[in-house]
Amino acid sequence: MTTVYLAGDSSVTSRQRSMAPMVGWGQTLPLFLQGAEVVNCARAGSSTRSFLERGRLAWILENIAPGDLLLISFGLIDMKPGDGRFTEPFVDYQRFLRRYVHEARDHGAHPVLVTSHERRVFDKFGNMRRPLGLYPAAMREVAADLSVPLIDLNEWSVAWWRQAGPEGTKEIFLYLDPGEHPNYPKGIADNTHLRAHGAVECSRFVAEELRSRGLLPPAFFRDLDRRFDPERAVEFLDDAEFDRLTKERVAEVRR
Repeated sequence: MTTVYLAGDSSVTSRQRSMAPMVGWGQTLPLFLQGAEVVNCARAGSSTRSFLERGRLAWILENIAPGDLLLISFGLIDMKPGDGRFTEPFVDYQRFLRRYVHEARDHGAHPVLVTSHERRVFDKFGNMRRPLGLYPAAMREVAADLSVPLIDLNEWSVAWWRQAGPEGTKEIFLYLDPGEHPNYPKGIADNTHLRAHGAVECSRFVAEELRSRGLLPPAFFRDLDRRFDPERAVEFLDDAEFDRLTKERVAEVRR
């Protein structure tokens, strides 16, 4: 069976039940795939640097097989200064991305670069800002230089966020009033992380791009045109299972 491995940050990761209704797009990608297993190794707080240094890429490489896919999506944490995770867009960020690509290819797998979806940031006039800055451009450059398929989730998300506007995007991102959900009794206004609706549509776009580029056979896709209740469609990991997978999917880093 073909396996699709996901390397990324909190925008991609599968969330545990205690974090619901926060959802990563990698969590909902299996809704649109059949005959291919999705192994979501993305972790909250990961940058290209920390994911590699903490042995998460090494674990993928120990398990990935020829013909498998490795989807690589970072940027939201790489841009944060301090704590050993920051990377410069056209320096270490690109250097680490190239390593992911080369390592995947060395194992006979097929790397795919996926730009991060944009954050929800609007100014007082309702104009959308793009805090990710140069990171999507840096990833596009690596994709072009190394002839790697690129799924530009960033540009797609920017068009959707702009269309939805400051109020409409609150239905896409994790915006909850006090008392609306037991996991967030005081409410939350999160401009980075998605709810089910946002995650489902992001993963639908990723799956459509995988199909249109022939990165998986057509028979591997399902329900790309189906409209359903995203809140009911999303499955959350049990917290104990989430903790187990987080600890187990780490291996010794090859220097």
